[in-house]
Amino acid sequence: MPSRRAQIAMTDEERERFLEEGWTLQLATNGPGGFPHLAAMWYVMRDGLIHFTTFTKSQKIVNVRRDPRITAMLETGRAYAELRGLVIRGEAELDEDVRATAAIMSLVANKYRGMPVPAETPEAALPAAAKRVTVRIRPDRVYSWDHTRLGGRY
Repeated sequence: MPSRRAQIAMTDEERERFLEEGWTLQLATNGPGGFPHLAAMWYVMRDGLIHFTTFTKSQKIVNVRRDPRITAMLETGRAYAELRGLVIRGEAELDEDVRATAAIMSLVANKYRGMPVPAETPEAALPAAAKRVTVRIRPDRVYSWDHTRLGGRY
């Protein structure tokens, strides 16, 4: 008999779609005192990887510079039978290129605010992007769950 974990795991295609359609990512970095530092982040998928921007001086970036290990979780559902989610554990890569960060900022604005994505980075976006950094998550482990597959049986 297959394990319960195998029954509820999403396929690669389902995980990709779940991430594309997802909204708020729960993000954990390793804080200086050993406790996880948690933050909710808006993000986009690019080249199959999670990308988000944040202020260069934010605590999560301070943490990542010291220890690049990062964990992200995305979940949905209220009742047990509706729960779906995934966890990505990996390394955070920082991209401090201002134009690249402005491009990710534009994609995030389009996803969350419905703002059009300009074909080129407008010069007006560069001062805001200069204060930010892009984080890209390189996964080393991904696991998921989709309780809707259980048909209401636990």
